[in-house]
Amino acid sequence: MEIGVIGGGLAGLTAAYELAKKGHQVLVFERQPYLGGQASTFEVEGTLLERYYHHIFTGDGDMMGLIEELGLGERMQWLASKVGFFQEGQIYDFVTPIDLLRFEPLSFPQRIRAGLVTLYLQRFGDWRTLEDLTAQEWMRRYAGEQAYEVIFSPLLRAKFGEYADQVTMAWLWSKFKDRVGSRSRGLARELLGYMDGSFQHFVDALAEGITSAGGEILTDAPVERIIVEGGRVRVVQAGDTWSFDKVIATVPSFVFLDIVPSLPQEYADQLRQVHYQTSLCLVLKMSRSLSHIYWLNISDPSFPFVGAIEHTNLIPPEQYNGKRILYLTQYVSRTDPLYSASAEELLIHYLPSLRKINPTFAVDWVEDSWLYREDAAQPVITCGYSRRIPSHETPLEGLYLANTAQIYPQDRGMNYSVRLGRVISDLVDK
Repeated sequence: MEIGVIGGGLAGLTAAYELAKKGHQVLVFERQPYLGGQASTFEVEGTLLERYYHHIFTGDGDMMGLIEELGLGERMQWLASKVGFFQEGQIYDFVTPIDLLRFEPLSFPQRIRAGLVTLYLQRFGDWRTLEDLTAQEWMRRYAGEQAYEVIFSPLLRAKFGEYADQVTMAWLWSKFKDRVGSRSRGLARELLGYMDGSFQHFVDALAEGITSAGGEILTDAPVERIIVEGGRVRVVQAGDTWSFDKVIATVPSFVFLDIVPSLPQEYADQLRQVHYQTSLCLVLKMSRSLSHIYWLNISDPSFPFVGAIEHTNLIPPEQYNGKRILYLTQYVSRTDPLYSASAEELLIHYLPSLRKINPTFAVDWVEDSWLYREDAAQPVITCGYSRRIPSHETPLEGLYLANTAQIYPQDRGMNYSVRLGRVISDLVDK
């Protein structure tokens, strides 16, 4: 078959790779001049670095299986994580059960209760029984009000903003399952995976696999329209029309609505129900380290960012000529005043909070900065979500949709994007 794939992120590349392996003629359209989507990279100190912070867990079987298939297994590094919470002006290590027992912002009975709830959720299997409960009501009831406000509410606010009190418990459950799967020995220290030289090697290997099997990839190629007629699916791009037996779109739901105006009303309404949070990711190259923590969760609601991910506390700074790499992340709606801020404006806005984390921090530590913005970073996962997920098979024959709003109950991420690509390729092939 002749198959078009719209989107050169991990889901689109995986789908194209699997279909090309099976002998189909595949053509990938990517609107950016580069491949990889949110896993794409840019150069810092002569080394490639992801635009958005990335790592994988030891339990990410789909991702690891494809890494091994592509001959990249030896590039994977498994490193002990350093997770922390910034609360009440202090950084607390938050990696092991002992760290939880030492977490002073909670009373000792609340620490025990939070630990027991964590163990329970890590072993709980039937997420469907949690789907019609909000994470807020479940965690308040079972973990306790104090634990919810100090630990879990900041996580929900970080991802979902104004929708935080509507998020289903099934989504939060999936976060617990992912984290326990990455512990080296049951409750021991968490291990995280990062590819030597960045995950660009993975993206490049997928692209090479596609072209080696006879497929083609177009970059700088935004799709303007998809038309289904006469048993064919036509893709309009830069004034040219390409004709296919089938087309897979891996674009966000709101983009799909724009490029397929002929969608039947019922399916289009399902897509319109999907809300997204925009990710603002400010990347700083610094001369000094902010803290000893890799992933610092911010539970102070006065902070204008919700996470400080210091990449060089996971990967040695020597790979970046001794420079320190810090991601500052925030999720906002497109109506938020911060949405249109520049990198310089965000840095100025963030400075007082950075000094709260490290009182010695000075702006002259920052040698360069980059701001990346992704409008479809986080689908909002509310109660009853599984009953509202649009089908991969659209009502238009030969046209398929596969995007992060259809990954559930798991959260979006590289492993689940690879899985999504395999799922949609199997569906199209059959």
